[in-house]
Amino acid sequence: MNIQELKEKILYIFSNELSKKFKIYFTLSLGWVILIGYLTWWNGLKSPLLDKSFRWDEWFWFGVVPAFSPYIFYLIWKKKD
Repeated sequence: MNIQELKEKILYIFSNELSKKFKIYFTLSLGWVILIGYLTWWNGLKSPLLDKSFRWDEWFWFGVVPAFSPYIFYLIWKKKD
């Protein structure tokens, strides 16, 4: 995939040509990732340990993976045209 194809796909996502159902699912996924990121950050601040840094591994496994795995399964199992 070259830069031009990637640019066209990103522009397509932000255009009004997407279905309402896809926009709702994408908004829920993005909201989930942001919520888990906030909770990970908050738990890191309230931790009794000396290390108060953001825990990227928790955010990835509990936020990003569950939010985007349905899209990956959809791409794997969708019928070819």
